[in-house]
Amino acid sequence: MDGKSDDSVTALGKLFRTTAFRLTLVYLLLFALFAASLLGYFAWNTRRLITDQIAATVSEEIGLLTGVFNRRGLRGLVGAIENRALRPGSNLYLVTTPAGLAVAGNVGSLQPGVLQTAGWAETAYRRLDEQDQAHHYALVRVTDLSNRFRLLIGRDLEERHRIIGVVASAAQWSLLVVVVLGLCGGIFVARRVLRRIDAMTGTTKRIMAGDLSGRLPVGRSGDELDRLAANLNAMLERIEALMNGLREVSDNIAHDLKTPLTRLRNRAEEALAKSGNENDYRAVLEQTIEESDSLIRTFNALLMIARAESGHACDNMADFDAAAVTQGIHELYEPLAEDNGLRLQVQTEFAPLHGNRELISQALANLVENAIKYGQPSRAAQPLDANEAAADSTILIEARHRGDRVILAVTDHGCGIPEADRKHAVERFVRLEASRTLAGSGLGLSLASAVATLHGGDLILEDASPGLRAVLSLPARSASGLAAPAVDVQQTDA
Repeated sequence: MDGKSDDSVTALGKLFRTTAFRLTLVYLLLFALFAASLLGYFAWNTRRLITDQIAATVSEEIGLLTGVFNRRGLRGLVGAIENRALRPGSNLYLVTTPAGLAVAGNVGSLQPGVLQTAGWAETAYRRLDEQDQAHHYALVRVTDLSNRFRLLIGRDLEERHRIIGVVASAAQWSLLVVVVLGLCGGIFVARRVLRRIDAMTGTTKRIMAGDLSGRLPVGRSGDELDRLAANLNAMLERIEALMNGLREVSDNIAHDLKTPLTRLRNRAEEALAKSGNENDYRAVLEQTIEESDSLIRTFNALLMIARAESGHACDNMADFDAAAVTQGIHELYEPLAEDNGLRLQVQTEFAPLHGNRELISQALANLVENAIKYGQPSRAAQPLDANEAAADSTILIEARHRGDRVILAVTDHGCGIPEADRKHAVERFVRLEASRTLAGSGLGLSLASAVATLHGGDLILEDASPGLRAVLSLPARSASGLAAPAVDVQQTDA
């Protein structure tokens, strides 16, 4: 029992410490103050209205009886007062001599000093016909008559007190209802929010324990907690993807780099085991250097991919013309294409970009290298004439400005990539069956995809029928800061 009681106290303490409950208390306090002020203003106005009505009634009586006194004298005034005093629920009437002695009326006693000053006053009184000693309160007006006689007329304030009492009682009950309902509403809202926060806390604990597949619950209301949960889920999906990618990269590095490292060791061991001449040692060293360069290129590609995916390359963003980059790539790889029996063709137009020129150049260079490496026409479908042969051996490099996008595309007429494998082809160290016999690390398309993502774009692999068309679609930069070339369209054949 003590354990359950302690749990209840703990849960209640958590409930009272929630921001939702505290905000509810603040709003409840403000609303109660506003309601009390409104009811107080209503009571004050009601009191003033009743007082004005009583004053108007008394003033009217004063006017009538003063007229009677002026026409009929003191005797007529006394007769009129005695006649009015006998009516049920009558007003208060009193006529006094200059010495303060009562001449006529229904007032038994007043507070001292009331009759000494003409004008309005609120006073305690007792009627002549009342046997008890209880005093009531009335609003009275004292008027001076001729010969220093004085006339007092008043009206009981019991009606005003009763109405004010009703208003005060209603205000008390209203405030009590507001407080009770506000507390109940605050507890309900706080418990609802606390349940959702506890659910989020439980999920985050599982995630911190290593279960990256956990996701925060998202309701249907679309409130701020749902929006927060949705954004956190998107962040968790990104983190999970990065962690899976890191795990895959680690596995791929361990698997794909083990073979070249093993070859390096075997060659060095073989060179030491065999007592060859200087030429043999030189040949082994050259092979070792070539293998080391391949490893260095692989690690450099991995570093560039990590740099692009981490966003660190955003520090070197600048405005430039993608057409100039394309022309530079064409000039750089033209000799390599000729050595492989291929022809490079470039088509460019003014294409302003804002980004990391080095990374975009490297991404485009990777696409061109892949096209040169895998863009040889298929021998099974040799063209029938020389024109078709020339077309199939051409690699087209494009830089175009299309609306709000800049298109950098490389098209070859080789074996291409099947549609089912295109999504898989951009992953790190992935080499399809058709490319396993050729040298490479499987990082070219991965780097191009990472660079496109860094710049808010996409890498799109399309069918060139036959061959592959690799497209870097990037957001275009406003051309205001770049000068367009004199000739917008350029075409160069190697």
